[in-house]
Amino acid sequence: MSFKVPRGTQDILPGQSEKWQKVEAIIRDICRVYRYNEIRTPIFEQTDLFARGVGETTDVVQKEMYTFEDRGGRSLTLRPENTAGVVRAYVEHKMFGAPDQPVKLSYLGPMFRYERQQAGRYRQFVQFGVEAIGSADPAIDAEVIALAMDVYESAGLKDLKLVINSLGDKETRDTHRTALLQHFEPHIHEFCSDCQNRLHKNPLRILDCKVDREHPLMQTAPALTDFLTEESATYFAQVKTYLDTLGITYEVDPNLVRGLDYYNHTTFEIMSSASGFGAITTLCGGGRYNGLVQEIGGPDVPGIGFALSIERLLLALEAEGVELDTASGLDVYIIAMGDEAKQKAVELTSTFRAKGLATEMDYLDRKMKAQMKSADRLGAKYTIVLGETELEEQQAAVKHMESGEQHKVAFSELVNYLSQQS
Repeated sequence: MSFKVPRGTQDILPGQSEKWQKVEAIIRDICRVYRYNEIRTPIFEQTDLFARGVGETTDVVQKEMYTFEDRGGRSLTLRPENTAGVVRAYVEHKMFGAPDQPVKLSYLGPMFRYERQQAGRYRQFVQFGVEAIGSADPAIDAEVIALAMDVYESAGLKDLKLVINSLGDKETRDTHRTALLQHFEPHIHEFCSDCQNRLHKNPLRILDCKVDREHPLMQTAPALTDFLTEESATYFAQVKTYLDTLGITYEVDPNLVRGLDYYNHTTFEIMSSASGFGAITTLCGGGRYNGLVQEIGGPDVPGIGFALSIERLLLALEAEGVELDTASGLDVYIIAMGDEAKQKAVELTSTFRAKGLATEMDYLDRKMKAQMKSADRLGAKYTIVLGETELEEQQAAVKHMESGEQHKVAFSELVNYLSQQS
């Protein structure tokens, strides 16, 4: 019987995993600069957390969650996103009482959604995201957007488009909801079953439908920005002013509503405009979620965040032809000829590694030519050849692979010599 990776998942092999590590290092450094501290939450949570936090009318909750019952009869779900889990942790650990506000958090880890696999979209995928909880200042909205843009630009992407919108406050949403009902209700039978179900539950979700996106009524639907209260319009204008101050180019799209129910006020997406990237261009999405903390049992505290897929980031880099610097950084390859030389190689390998030198040796008892080819393939900076003569003289032949220069170095001086050269 043969086994294969489960549908919608992937193995990330050596050669590819180095690219992930490079991107993750970029992300962690940017979070350090912006002061977003890492939080690690469980991979599964109570199912009700996502039903309440993400929204019962969303595709995520209705169609895409991996839900199971444990031996205690409790309904648990593999996290399809992490904002709900982070907010749950924020409430449970009373982080709203911390002296420094807002609380700025970041996360990086696997999420799970049962959906059709497409390029850069998997059923198990890795998301990086941030949450800034505790401030209703439009400047923090601009900061969160700037952080997301910094990640992509620091990785080397250039073909980017930022799209923003405002979903307004509750008064805005209620007025707009009435207008949407009047607009769609006479022709709702022309839409898919999901849209028909959402009409009276959450008509805003219709605007996010992928099936009926080309329906003429979608193009003429009432724009939410036309219903913004004065307070909401002022807030949105301030966000745009801060983005202008930061030199971040954006487009306003009145139909940008995002796929999760907890959003209000600022929403945004970052897209790839690279040719050949694919039909689904979205790289990142986020927005403000005032009210979510209270919905999950905490105080009435505002928040904003975003999430991006590492898989789609790597796909965008490939589409733009961006090569990440993933050099292995092998300092030394030890070539041993004979049993005694191999014993010395094992000793030196351990010594070098203890001093922080990346070191490799042969474990297949190959001839010198084959070992030298291996050292070259692995990009070793230096090779050390050990044989009978070297053991008798207690010194090794150290070769600089790029220049071809070779020197005899006493065993006792090898660490110092290599450390000075590296």
